[in-house]
Amino acid sequence: MDLFDQRLDKYAELVVRIGVNVQPGQVLFVESPLEAAEFTRKVVRKAYEAGARYVQVQWDDEEVTKARFKYAPDESFDYYPAWTASMMEQLAEGGGALLNIKVPDPELYQGIDPQKVTRATKAAALARKKFQGYVRNKKFCWCLVKAPTRAWANKVFADLPEEERVSAMWETIFTMTRADRDDPIAAWQEHIQTLIQVKGVLNEKKFRRFHYKAPGTDLIVELPEGHIWHGGGTTDDQGIYFVANMPTEEVYSMPKRTGVNGTVASTKPLNLNGRLVKGFSLTFQEGRVVDFTAAAGAEYLRDLLDTDEGARYLGEIALVPHDSPISNLNRVFYNTGIDENASCHFALGSAYPFTIENGTSLTQEELLKRGANVSLTHVDFMVGSAELDIDGELPDGTWEPVFRRGNWALDVK
Repeated sequence: MDLFDQRLDKYAELVVRIGVNVQPGQVLFVESPLEAAEFTRKVVRKAYEAGARYVQVQWDDEEVTKARFKYAPDESFDYYPAWTASMMEQLAEGGGALLNIKVPDPELYQGIDPQKVTRATKAAALARKKFQGYVRNKKFCWCLVKAPTRAWANKVFADLPEEERVSAMWETIFTMTRADRDDPIAAWQEHIQTLIQVKGVLNEKKFRRFHYKAPGTDLIVELPEGHIWHGGGTTDDQGIYFVANMPTEEVYSMPKRTGVNGTVASTKPLNLNGRLVKGFSLTFQEGRVVDFTAAAGAEYLRDLLDTDEGARYLGEIALVPHDSPISNLNRVFYNTGIDENASCHFALGSAYPFTIENGTSLTQEELLKRGANVSLTHVDFMVGSAELDIDGELPDGTWEPVFRRGNWALDVK
């Protein structure tokens, strides 16, 4: 087994044992691009070795996806098969686990009518609303990971000779997931403990508000009473601890739905399922986006904001120091699952109910009353940089530095 194969094997082991944390007798559903077949086969083998009862793989081919938007009749874009949504609901209700190897081509929909993509995305969100509720309430184990595709590698490593790009992407993924370590599982266990320590400090502080300042950004974000900081992993309804994103460098919580005021500028491009939005800013008033600008992709951002009423409010606040492993690679990955772990970020759309006390037992109406946002969508966008300062207001009304020049000013050790 050569070095690449050894690292690929370690990565598959990490995903199964730490990420989705497959249990004996559990069913695993894997969504994977065709180009990740070699890695996916290793994941399947590792899952069975971990005791999985059954592993189902659903292959994704972006050429097939694109063919729909080129050739399907107009009514196709308001359709999503109920039987697919039902399958995912049954997976969650039966205590199964989901692994999504998600790497959309940043330029997949070039030349495609954006309204077709918007309608199809909304149809899927409506059909999968119940399932997404299970995701956001930790009913079952799920994990998002990355594997290179040629289109993605060509975008990220355009500065390298074409024949080197996919290999460079693999090596980068091994680095950011710690799969290149002698003992990746031990490295992850240590990393998780570090994030647990950081979130513990924030939970003890009980900050009431944060004030963000950076070029183009002057934003006040209020936190609801009873908010909870999370980081590392979490536990599902069966008591299984899983890590929802690999890599992960963030600690995150819930902003108060109506407590966001000011303007925030993005610091990295946003890949909206194959449609890029660049250089954008959002202006909030009492929590709601009332204005926005974008250097490119403004129409895609508008479509996102118009998904439903909740899409114009924040559902997540996340802190990531600028001096951190992925950020220090000094490269834009055009993939939110990676870029968000190199940068402080927010999410437009639905909050995670478990980021507020007793949130998973509340109805949508009760969540709204507690200050949580509710929406069909949840889209992270990056605002961190080496120029970002954040101050936090404590319960007694005093303020203290939380971030200075993009890094922790708060003692989180």
